Amino acid sequence: MDHTLHSSDPAVADLRGGFTSTRFVLVEPSHPGNVGAAARALKTMGFSRLVLVSPRVPHVQSDPEAIAMASGADDVLASAHVVPTLADALIGVHWSIALTARLREYGPPQWTPRAAAAVAHEQAVHGEIALVFGNERTGLSNEDVERCSALAHIPANPAYSSLNLAQAVQVLAYELRTEYLSGDDATARALVTAQASVGQATQGEPAGPRAASDEIESMFTHLESALVALDFLDPANPKKLMSRLRRLFARSGLEREEVNIVRGIAKHILLKTKRDGDDAP
Repeated sequence: MDHTLHSSDPAVADLRGGFTSTRFVLVEPSHPGNVGAAARALKTMGFSRLVLVSPRVPHVQSDPEAIAMASGADDVLASAHVVPTLADALIGVHWSIALTARLREYGPPQWTPRAAAAVAHEQAVHGEIALVFGNERTGLSNEDVERCSALAHIPANPAYSSLNLAQAVQVLAYELRTEYLSGDDATARALVTAQASVGQATQGEPAGPRAASDEIESMFTHLESALVALDFLDPANPKKLMSRLRRLFARSGLEREEVNIVRGIAKHILLKTKRDGDDAP
């Protein structure tokens, strides 16, 4: 994938890391025109990394309608990376935010686009981040939402809240660009917002490397197996336990070492339950 920044804005050049470490992910987009328009929205805001998860139209980057709607952002469209699943799209990402059109009973913390952009700005300092958008008709599945670190909801007119996919991309890209270009004041605000949102107090101890999305997903798989082995989780009647645990961990901003600790606990639970089972008469 081409990660070249398509902007002559000197302020953008100074913040190249933030713009190039941010990827925009469209999950199962249906209409080529929306993909092209999303590419245009990204380029106007100084972004260039577009990831498409299982688009309905194969080779959508070369579709005439997509190219027409890109309207000069052909380079962003052509360099879009196509992957089969959201898990693939989030490999290497340590923080992600899902745009949702409706409130969710379960899932990660939910913010307005402006508040989300402030936290995203702080998180981009630590490495790769992603903004995730769902299908035009059905949006994101609960499973996709729970895979992300946070939620954003555009507070549109409740009497007519229908937003085109590319319009939603434009709103989030604009808010994020504003944060990226606003300098140290925004960084300070973002840090305060992030700490307040996840309930973390500054202890003077430097944070370790953030865990990537694929590492966190492996942790949840491992933890779920351990809870089943303990008979704490009934797979036939899970009662949203894993959804609640995901929400709990999403508030903490997991570091890689913390993920390893949880996996170590899960590993020893599985080993002990296996030994106990082998020793049973």
